[in-house]
Amino acid sequence: MQSLGSIRRSFAPWTDPQAKPYIVFDNVTKRFGDFTAVDNLSLSIYEREFFALLGASGCGKSTLLRMLAGFEEPTSGRILIDGQDLRGTPPYKRPVNMMFQSYALFPHMTVEKNIAFGLKQEGMPADQIEARVTEMLKLVKLEQFAKRKPHQLSGGQRQRVALARSVAKRPKVLLLDEPLGALDKKLREETQFELMDLQQSLGLTFVVVTHDQEEAMTMADRIAILDKGQVMQVATPAEIYEAPGSRFVANFVGNVNLFEGEVVAREENGARIRGATGAEIRVENAGAAAAGNSVVFAIRPEKIRVSSRRPDESRLNAMEGEVYDIAYLGDMTIYHVKLADGQVVKASALNSSRVTEDPLTWDDRAWISFQPDAGVVLTQ
Repeated sequence: MQSLGSIRRSFAPWTDPQAKPYIVFDNVTKRFGDFTAVDNLSLSIYEREFFALLGASGCGKSTLLRMLAGFEEPTSGRILIDGQDLRGTPPYKRPVNMMFQSYALFPHMTVEKNIAFGLKQEGMPADQIEARVTEMLKLVKLEQFAKRKPHQLSGGQRQRVALARSVAKRPKVLLLDEPLGALDKKLREETQFELMDLQQSLGLTFVVVTHDQEEAMTMADRIAILDKGQVMQVATPAEIYEAPGSRFVANFVGNVNLFEGEVVAREENGARIRGATGAEIRVENAGAAAAGNSVVFAIRPEKIRVSSRRPDESRLNAMEGEVYDIAYLGDMTIYHVKLADGQVVKASALNSSRVTEDPLTWDDRAWISFQPDAGVVLTQ
């Protein structure tokens, strides 16, 4: 079986029918007055999984996290951890800890005292607290900052203190609400990989809420795409990107070109799709789409090639248009090509060399082309 995209690690308990989920949202609904934040949602998360809840503001992702933490109770449905129904269980008795976006560090305490605070509250002996704090400081590479206070630290360092404090109590599940939102772009990218390494070394279950697609795609084993309190798709990052289950998911994650059309014929697993102007697209995998169905063909910009001449290869899908816009981004160039029917197609080309063999500029006639297996047929 061929894989969609690269494999981050072999961990995939959701593919084993015998594996039992560690966290279960069972037909959960949460209403605030007349507003339904979470709508009859069911979701399973496995032990040691790095799971991301991804969606726009107001989609219900933070409400899910707060219900899991115990700060909100479901209006209906059940939330279970390790088979135990959490209804009525206060936050401090749940095997979870939550790291807030604001970090919520105590400004009058040093780094080591911030990390030790929860352990002291639990009544852990002083010598064990000292050993645990030392372990946490080493884990997040902040040993030399132990005596500093939060205002003497950078944003990235404060984030790591909050993380160390959150995992010091060894929760079974760590909940992270937009954990990297306060960091600049470069530090955020570095911290994503640090979080991944930390999660695997600790063997904890991480559930992260984010609206940042790149963040979710980088860190998570699986992603749940949410919209209006409902799950639109749950899959690995590669599956979400390469095989979106709907037009909404295709549009939400990354850039995509959508071609409206009708299936005019099935060819084994593939099909021929005719657009409004009569142009046909041959696809190798049409899923369950039947002849006569109205469908959308979705294809990512990097799967499309742009050239000044029609490609010779007969099996390629090819369409002629005009270069409408160009964006040079250094590592790649983005072309916007307007087709005869007025649709503007995005195509990206990797700038692997310093010179361009087939230079194109605004208003040039150009051909876009792509392989029959380059996109996906969507029926919803």
